[in-house]
Amino acid sequence: MLEKFDRYPLTFGPTPIEKLDRLGKHLGGKVEIYAKREDCNSGLAFGGNKLRKLEYIIPDAIASDADTLVTIGGVQSNHTRMVAAVAAKIGMKCLLVQESWVPHEDAVYDRVGNILLSRIMGAEVHLVDEGFDIGIRRSWEKALYEVKARGGRPYAIPAGASVHPNGGLGYVGFAEEVRAQEKQLGFAFDYIVVCTVTGSTHAGMLVGFAEDGRQRNVIGIDASATPAKTKAQVLSIAQHTATLVELETEVVDDDVVLLDDYAYPRYGIPSEETKEAIRLCARLEGMITDPVYEGKSMQGMIDLVQKGFFPEGSRVLYAHLGGAPAINGYGYTFRNG
Repeated sequence: MLEKFDRYPLTFGPTPIEKLDRLGKHLGGKVEIYAKREDCNSGLAFGGNKLRKLEYIIPDAIASDADTLVTIGGVQSNHTRMVAAVAAKIGMKCLLVQESWVPHEDAVYDRVGNILLSRIMGAEVHLVDEGFDIGIRRSWEKALYEVKARGGRPYAIPAGASVHPNGGLGYVGFAEEVRAQEKQLGFAFDYIVVCTVTGSTHAGMLVGFAEDGRQRNVIGIDASATPAKTKAQVLSIAQHTATLVELETEVVDDDVVLLDDYAYPRYGIPSEETKEAIRLCARLEGMITDPVYEGKSMQGMIDLVQKGFFPEGSRVLYAHLGGAPAINGYGYTFRNG
């Protein structure tokens, strides 16, 4: 589906799929749980899902003769870390707008984790006191203007790389990759669980799995706490991406399965249940999930298994999208483990 699109390789290749046997047995053994380890996809600054997206965006950035990648996220944004890493890799400058999307307890929240790595990689960081929103931000538009005003040539990458025209392509590729791995495994996954916020990871998967009729088996776990806006953005990105890849199936609203029971109390703040899911996964599988994204999708998957959402005998693929460096910003929360 992606043969006609330029791709700049940033990842090692297909990411591994591992069975989470101890977690599955702990949850009753009625379904088989697997994880696709997107957190292990690259040597660039701990990797993560944003790199799949950026592989289909960077060719356009290079062709545009830009000299500075400009993007936006929260203070502990995984996406801004990845853009900083890619800028270093391809020899561009990088300006990051880091907004105050999350109220935090840790005094060092803006000096550790993702933002620390971005600074080490040489990114210019602008801290902006603005709250969370998945839409286009004025602070980001202002940063683009500032780069132009000082003679630079900015290339605009929106939050999460999501509403970029090519933002959904990487996770179409994810679905194609899973299909190839399923042939090797000798079975197909019945459900795919993914964390959803800015939307293009979910949207790309939806389009990719629509190729074999599994689009509604992609179960999005909302972590935005703005689910109506997020679902609309997933649908918009998916429909645009479907047009790009010439998908023969029409993408409709009911194709976007987004569960909104796990984002509480708000974006970036883990509930007690999210914290327990992070601990459980870590203690049974040694797999680290973060309080903003993967902890909430892990909480969601655990709860769905316990409630019998997945029929007995189902094989569930949990998409681990990365993000573990952000846990450093929650040292007080996890001070006792």
